[in-house]
Amino acid sequence: MTLTLTVSDEVRTLVPGFTHLAVEARGLVNGPSDASSSALLDDAARRLAERLDGRTPDQDPHVAAWRAAYAAFGAKPSRTRNSAEALARRALADGGLPRINRLVDAYNAVSVAHLIPVGGEDLGKIQGAMRLVRADGREEFVTVAGGEETVEHPEPGEVIWCDEAGVTCRRWNWRQGPRTRIDDDTTDALFLLESLAPMSRAELTAAGEELAEALRTVSPGALITVRDPE
Repeated sequence: MTLTLTVSDEVRTLVPGFTHLAVEARGLVNGPSDASSSALLDDAARRLAERLDGRTPDQDPHVAAWRAAYAAFGAKPSRTRNSAEALARRALADGGLPRINRLVDAYNAVSVAHLIPVGGEDLGKIQGAMRLVRADGREEFVTVAGGEETVEHPEPGEVIWCDEAGVTCRRWNWRQGPRTRIDDDTTDALFLLESLAPMSRAELTAAGEELAEALRTVSPGALITVRDPE
């Protein structure tokens, strides 16, 4: 069954021109980071440095657009950076990009190379459809703090991804909850690429196709489908 993704009219009104692309993968074999996934991350960091050419990530037009989107729903973009900017800063730092597992490495590499937020969800852990909405503040976001499971609530008006069980990602693409994240046992997953103007549809599609190829590299034999927005 194909997972349904919807974007609310409230979000489209808040940030006109938002679009997304989904990459659905089934029959994946995940595991610890290896030479192939590390090579993807190293290449992405190199491409990022060439793209920025000495600038900081926030000076890139696409990252600047995401900062404006965050400010539009009341987030402070310098404190809660979108996932693409946060990863880019790590890629440029001395420690470089973290190695998580083969699947996460693959989508992190595409995020950094294209400066685009990319998220990954374990399809077996999603309950019902996924929706991008503005929160009313009562939704539950189950996370971990100090080693203990805790429940947070988004701010009223905050943009969130959620399913029938609760919030899956806060502040649009800032922090994913542990409930649906990809782990070493994940076999079926959905990867979501999100873009704003000035990124073109062709650029978004190219990033999606690159992610599909990266997934085939780290998990040969998986069935990969690139889906346009519904």
